[in-house]
Amino acid sequence: MANIHPTAIVHTTAEIAEEVEIGPYCLVGEKAVIGKGTRLEAHVVVDSWTVLGESNHLFWGVIVGAPPQDRKYKNEPTCLKIGSHNIIREYVTLHRASGEGEETLIGDHNFFMAYSHVGHNSRVGSHVVMANSVGIGGHSVIEDYVNFGGLVGVHQFTTIGAYAMIGGMSRINRDAPPYMLIEGSPFKVYGINSIGLQRAGFSQETRDTLKTACRLLYYSNLKIAQAIEKIRAELPAIPEIDHLIESLEASRLGRNGRALDRR
Repeated sequence: MANIHPTAIVHTTAEIAEEVEIGPYCLVGEKAVIGKGTRLEAHVVVDSWTVLGESNHLFWGVIVGAPPQDRKYKNEPTCLKIGSHNIIREYVTLHRASGEGEETLIGDHNFFMAYSHVGHNSRVGSHVVMANSVGIGGHSVIEDYVNFGGLVGVHQFTTIGAYAMIGGMSRINRDAPPYMLIEGSPFKVYGINSIGLQRAGFSQETRDTLKTACRLLYYSNLKIAQAIEKIRAELPAIPEIDHLIESLEASRLGRNGRALDRR
């Protein structure tokens, strides 16, 4: 049975699962869905057409599923879908999509620290960490296990690859490659995310291969296309290298309107 504080306002069409806790002065909107074991602290807003999975913890002042900050939005039905086991700290905002039938998607086991924001139509994977005041522009894609330092700004229509580490106060205005250590405004690649990859269980051989690929891509006199050819010819065809190359080629072909090859 759900435990709902008497000061909370829950729409009659909302679906509240067992073992949900809804704290003082919370608002739960029309057709919202809250999964088993999820906990809302005080003053949380779960707006209409928002789906929360199981065992999420939303802290004071969080707003999820609010209308998108998009002038094109005309109150068409859209939604925000959040997975399970996410920690969403104070005053985080996660917006639903713009465009009829569209979705903003959040995966599982993410940690959103205070005041971070995910814009409309974005896709956030799983095991992502966003430190305080990270801002993700609309239509962005954040792959799994990305780690953001505080005060990072991500431009709309940008993709950030898996296991990337983004240094605090960086400005991400084009696609960022997976597995790399990235920092600056505009950002530069400073090497692979060695500590993060080691903690995630990547072998020494894989890390060494990625390090060689990074050196060819960003610390040689080769163009990106030339470096990719050399990587394909000389390095082992491991899944991480395949993913790195696929990300680079998709970005160079204008997947999100941002070319990674800056030279």
